[in-house]
Amino acid sequence: MPQDNQIRYSRNILVEEIGAAGQEKLSTSSVLVVGAGGLGSPALYYLAAAGVGRLGIIDGDRVDASNLNRQILHPAGNVGSRKTASAAGTLAAFRPDLAIDAYPERLTADNACRLFDRYDAVIDGTDNFPAKYLCSDAAVLTGTPLVHAGVLRFGGQLLTIIPGKGPCLRCLLPDLPSVEDSPGSARVGIVGAAAGILGSWQAMEVVKLLTGAGDPLCGRLLTIDTINGTVNVTPVPRNTTCPACGDVRRIRVLSSSDYIQEGICSE
Repeated sequence: MPQDNQIRYSRNILVEEIGAAGQEKLSTSSVLVVGAGGLGSPALYYLAAAGVGRLGIIDGDRVDASNLNRQILHPAGNVGSRKTASAAGTLAAFRPDLAIDAYPERLTADNACRLFDRYDAVIDGTDNFPAKYLCSDAAVLTGTPLVHAGVLRFGGQLLTIIPGKGPCLRCLLPDLPSVEDSPGSARVGIVGAAAGILGSWQAMEVVKLLTGAGDPLCGRLLTIDTINGTVNVTPVPRNTTCPACGDVRRIRVLSSSDYIQEGICSE
């Protein structure tokens, strides 16, 4: 490891569970972040800061002024720009040696598995359930670990999906929630710091997955409520009849008909 990197990541290396070997694993690893928004922004920042060697960013949106309260990768001067270009520029300035793959497009049934196959882990930073189910199904089909999260108002939830070792999103939520039951931030709002907490925790889960440190939230749903100051962890069993990861699987290929309003918008 170059001397300047030993200095930059010295505090990581001092952590017993990571050490020099773990830091080397991070430097040779790759992570895809789906959505460069409220969840993706802190996740991308902290993955870059941790020393992950290559980051992929997929997002088909442009920066809007309403994003700026929580999507901290994007400066005000980038309103109107592609989120992927804005995020890549910010990260390149923060860490010039970082390899960045920018995909200015939506995640779809056609490209999801192809993209997931290119990375060691994936972070779901989307803001709608059809896109989240798409991420989960693609993770199961490709065997790629996925860190799911959702955030709204003052809190959110997180689940790490490790195919073959624990449940997927369909085990937790067998049926796609209705629009009425899953209002987005455009309807009920979102506090930027809440997105920051969940996105940062997603990055921490990926660091654990890549280095082998600690116990990932596989089979455990983390729920954070910042307004009441509570954090809860609930067991999530694998559903043996799950159509994606169960004993008899219905979903063996991705089809756009399974994902109403398919495509990602970032939190």
